Amino acid sequence: MAGLETLYAWARAAVSRPQDALICGVHWELVRSGYRCLGAGDQPGPNERKSELLPVGWEANKEVYTLRYKSTDDAHELLLKAIMVEDSMILNVMDRSSQKVADVTLAVADYINPEHLDDFHKVYKNTEELRTRITSGIIAPLGAPAEKAKKDPKPEKDPDLPRDYDPLRVPPRQPAGARAPSVPLNPFAVGGEDLDPFGGRSGGMIVDPLRSGFPQPGIDPSSGIPGRLPPGAVPPGARFDPFGPLGAGRSGPDPDHLPPPGYDDMFM
Repeated sequence: MAGLETLYAWARAAVSRPQDALICGVHWELVRSGYRCLGAGDQPGPNERKSELLPVGWEANKEVYTLRYKSTDDAHELLLKAIMVEDSMILNVMDRSSQKVADVTLAVADYINPEHLDDFHKVYKNTEELRTRITSGIIAPLGAPAEKAKKDPKPEKDPDLPRDYDPLRVPPRQPAGARAPSVPLNPFAVGGEDLDPFGGRSGGMIVDPLRSGFPQPGIDPSSGIPGRLPPGAVPPGARFDPFGPLGAGRSGPDPDHLPPPGYDDMFM
């Protein structure tokens, strides 16, 4: 309110009625919102300049106050008419640039103490309510100047963060170095390798000694095993569990390394 105090001290000689003091308060709220006064009356005068002060002759008509304003970014030009109707002041504001109109009705006694017109510290009351009425009834409908809007920028989210990012959300707990469990693309394909006689897929539960991960000699059961199986007895690519030694140097477990007791007794 320091700015309003300076303005009121400057205009004090012209303030003779409660509505004069209220006009000073309304004028200062427009200045705070990014507007400057051009002059009094409907038509512009010579050598007009933007000013935070009230123009000469602003209080000439005690029933209808007419003031013109322009925003600091030159985007809005307002024509303010304040009309006294009994004990209330009707503010009618038109933006000449967009032809938008806004109006607010203020009860003078709600904001001015008429018995203290000579004392700034006592003449105004409910100043926060007056500011809210001017902002919501005039500034917001007509649009705030761009420079005023820049003073209160809205925080923007980091574009690199997901839209649903929440810094207060606790992330799921997972042991260090642990891998997420793998889920098959088709849950109905689990165990399907056991049904594939050609062994074209992986993931079955039947262990094939020839494909168990142990180094094996280059033997193709489909070509036959001399003395045991003729060629073609084992389909190409099929699993094959050898039932005897497949030759010298074969690595891996020997099927006969633990023969049963008495295996060489013909009477067993």
